[in-house]
Amino acid sequence: MRNEVIDRVGRLYERLAAESGDAQGRGGECNACGKCCDFESFDHRLYVTRPELMYLSSKLGGERVKPMTGGMCPYNVAGKCTVYDYRFAGCRIFCCNGDAEFQSDLSERALEELKSICTELDIPYRYMDLATALNAFSANQ
Repeated sequence: MRNEVIDRVGRLYERLAAESGDAQGRGGECNACGKCCDFESFDHRLYVTRPELMYLSSKLGGERVKPMTGGMCPYNVAGKCTVYDYRFAGCRIFCCNGDAEFQSDLSERALEELKSICTELDIPYRYMDLATALNAFSANQ
């Protein structure tokens, strides 16, 4: 089952990249400043699901999922995402200068797919803020 989760989340992430790229600029263009990873100062919250955490964990190799002890994503180091290729759906969709309506629609479609993965593979669906999710997941590794 774990491999199927990883494969399906990977395909979802590929679709998100394609849809954002085909959106004629509506997705925005990230300038890799890392500001959106500082949730407290950006006044932003990121929510993730268990399949996304499973995907991240599988891609980190021997590294464990890190807990989040402050308002900054633990994978942001010196303003750069150290898990960029494995980042969550919300990170893939949100861009500071993107069209909010486009991002909202894309987020809703991504969540529907993540819910479907949970339902079909009998994984409890939870949509959690990043700190809660990382802290709980890292404690159970």
